[in-house]
Amino acid sequence: MSQTESPKATATNKDEEQARWLAMYEQMLTIRHFEEHVNQLYMTARMPGLAHLYSGEEAIAVGVCAALRRDDYITSTHRGHGHCLAKGARVDRMFAELLGKEAGYCRGKGGSMHIADQDTGNLGANAIVGGSAGIATGAAMSIKMRGSDQVAVCFFGDGALGQGVLYEVMNMAALWKFPIIYVCENNEYNEYTHYRETTAGDLSARSAAFGVPCETVDGQDIRAVYDTAQRLVARARQGEGPAFMLCNTYRYYGHHVGDIQRAYYRSKEEEERWKTQRDPIQLLADWLVEQGMTDHTLFERIEQKVQAEVEAGEQFALNAPFPDPGEVEEDVYA
Repeated sequence: MSQTESPKATATNKDEEQARWLAMYEQMLTIRHFEEHVNQLYMTARMPGLAHLYSGEEAIAVGVCAALRRDDYITSTHRGHGHCLAKGARVDRMFAELLGKEAGYCRGKGGSMHIADQDTGNLGANAIVGGSAGIATGAAMSIKMRGSDQVAVCFFGDGALGQGVLYEVMNMAALWKFPIIYVCENNEYNEYTHYRETTAGDLSARSAAFGVPCETVDGQDIRAVYDTAQRLVARARQGEGPAFMLCNTYRYYGHHVGDIQRAYYRSKEEEERWKTQRDPIQLLADWLVEQGMTDHTLFERIEQKVQAEVEAGEQFALNAPFPDPGEVEEDVYA
């Protein structure tokens, strides 16, 4: 302890740190349980359309969004449930949107891959690979023109590294020093193909071509994700321009919930290794215990709380009404 730091201040700092990490633990656990329920809803034919589950990648969404303010912007991907929840979306309204109900964030018209929530700065998920890069960069341009200190974050998967729009907007962001962080979630597979078979060269070198600094992060370690995001967000707020985060991670399910082919393009041993040795929720839990910040009794209480909230949210959505068919021509541009 330094001479200027009182015991009371030290205790307060420790309490704040404990509260921060426990909140992130609870948020990751919420995403995990939410996705497990989504999987069951789909497999029991109670959910329309498709769903691309975020299980296994929770540390990235939670770690990055924890470094943002409510008025900061994000754009998401077809695998976007985790981003939406991490940025402040409610479980009950998320379920409602996935089930096509009036109470959903887009009144049931967006579904799993098109959730947006202006109130939390979520400019929307996008079913097009790399499709939200232009939207996020446009938001960052708006920030720059308005003289605000907000920041925009663009989440995308490794498959988007093959999309030209990403490089066009990254070039613009670098030239004009837009306050944006490009977050690549490299879960190793472009749908059903390992990224090394589809993407040439060093992934981290992509942004360097535009003079955009890149930091490669262990996407399963929420402490590393949060630390990196904090630094890059602060840098963007100070007017130093865009940055690129390459987060190495892994999706526990297939490309989408109906993907029964994953047994052919990746092994059970590989899946088991990531789940048992690199699970982001368990890694944080182990560290919290090591630091003496909590014990297994508290984890059990958090588990019970999260499970109850997710089950209540699911039931709310199942009971909610569908939109009136007369609204079919509302909220459209054409």
